[in-house]
Amino acid sequence: MKKTIILIAALILLLPALGFSDMLTIRLGYYMPQAVTDSYLASHPDSLWAIEFGQTSLRPSDYRGSILGLGYEFFVSSRVSVALSVDYFDHENGGFYTSYVSNQLNEGVYAFPSNLYSGSDILQTFHVSMVPVELSLKLSPLGRRTRFIPYVGGGLGAYFVHAAIFGSIIDFSQPATYADPILGNITVYPVQGAAISETKLTLGGHAFAGVEFPIGYRMTLEAEARYRWVSTTFSNFVGFGKFEMNGLTLSLGFNYWF
Repeated sequence: MKKTIILIAALILLLPALGFSDMLTIRLGYYMPQAVTDSYLASHPDSLWAIEFGQTSLRPSDYRGSILGLGYEFFVSSRVSVALSVDYFDHENGGFYTSYVSNQLNEGVYAFPSNLYSGSDILQTFHVSMVPVELSLKLSPLGRRTRFIPYVGGGLGAYFVHAAIFGSIIDFSQPATYADPILGNITVYPVQGAAISETKLTLGGHAFAGVEFPIGYRMTLEAEARYRWVSTTFSNFVGFGKFEMNGLTLSLGFNYWF
């Protein structure tokens, strides 16, 4: 519900532009956050992304996927325009701890090494979303009366970034000892219920390049590559540092000229 409200609010910000916009754009893209690449995870082992992928069955590919966008573009000249856009990225997946299972003790529920014990899966859902609201300067060096219209641009944006963990988590800060009659002393950890959620507004930047193909007097199709620089710090996720949403988007769009 929070994500829907944020998206609606961002769209409302664009409504005053309707009377002055020169082009409406609707696009569907594939977003690839840098944080879900092997190189990033290896260099940021203590990030929230790396901890989730390292401890659970969740995989980086679970958080690459579709991003939907809507924009209005104002023609300053035949080669220069200003664009205002909003996009929506939202992915949620469930997983389980790969190295631990849960068992009930008198003191509570504890995580036991899965290579030594059987037990119940420790389940968890990890949710990530982002709503970029971006203001861009766009340059079309060949103008707009050609068979294809290449363009480049970039600008600044306000980014609503959300992360949430629901289900169960293992509290590795409170190890306990289980006296197994056969294996001896085994280190176990308490399992706790989790409902951690936070949305932050942060400023960032973006750059893009693409090409438009006219398909009618007022319509074009476009193909675009866009990179965003976005990072924030969550206060509810203690000890994880910056949460980065930098990433590349490849998209196809439909444009209608007013």
